[in-house]
Amino acid sequence: MKLHELQPAPGSKFEPVRKGRGIGSGLGKTAGRGHKGQKARSGGGVRPGFEGGQMPLQQRIPKRGFNNARFRKEIVAINVSALNIFENGTEVTPELLVKAGVIKSVKDGVKILGNGELEKALTVKVNSFSKSAVEKIQAAGGKAEVI
Repeated sequence: MKLHELQPAPGSKFEPVRKGRGIGSGLGKTAGRGHKGQKARSGGGVRPGFEGGQMPLQQRIPKRGFNNARFRKEIVAINVSALNIFENGTEVTPELLVKAGVIKSVKDGVKILGNGELEKALTVKVNSFSKSAVEKIQAAGGKAEVI
């Protein structure tokens, strides 16, 4: 077989159905939507799970078990490479990171991850560090302090 002889498998390709193109097409006039009603209209139909006003199944069944969503802490993670914007000897705190535009908000804490390289000697004071981040900060001559 040569490249110019390649063909799709028989029956795998279909002509697209052209709805609403006249009575002879078999799907003319109402285009398979029937007459009137919500499902016949443009943009018509109901959202998934809607049961015509009856209380939907997902709301009827009892909710059981534990869900951690209420108690989850949102930690903002940044990489050590993002700390290169600061000058040598700077004391980096979560408030300084927000002011510099590195993060939008502190939320429940800031964690420094070890992706990238750090070329400045900085004193970094945040809520947590990864092991590789601590190693890279100390290798650059800085200090990693947990607050």
